Amino acid sequence: MSTPISSIRNLGPAVEQACKRAGIPDAETLREIGADEAYAKMLAAGTRPHFIGFYVLHMALQGRPWNDCKGKEKDALRARFDALKAARRPTDDHAFEAMMDAIGVIEKPKA
Repeated sequence: MSTPISSIRNLGPAVEQACKRAGIPDAETLREIGADEAYAKMLAAGTRPHFIGFYVLHMALQGRPWNDCKGKEKDALRARFDALKAARRPTDDHAFEAMMDAIGVIEKPKA
């Protein structure tokens, strides 16, 4: 049986859709992989990084109110969020180079 992600307190339809885009189909899978791995998958699938979203996911999986994260716990989550964000790398450098070339930033090689 699969339970909707939005059935977890503080996680609504937007988080559920972001999880599904990241290959996380249900609440059971989300709980199994945990917040860090889930958020890394969400970033890889195109979710824009946002610290509040990251710690809300952590609090939700612990069954805590979203705003219960404070002090040293919040600082530790911020460090983990920053590490996940830093590990995220663009996967298509060619698209970026093509865009830069289209606007005239990349000098064309002389023949």
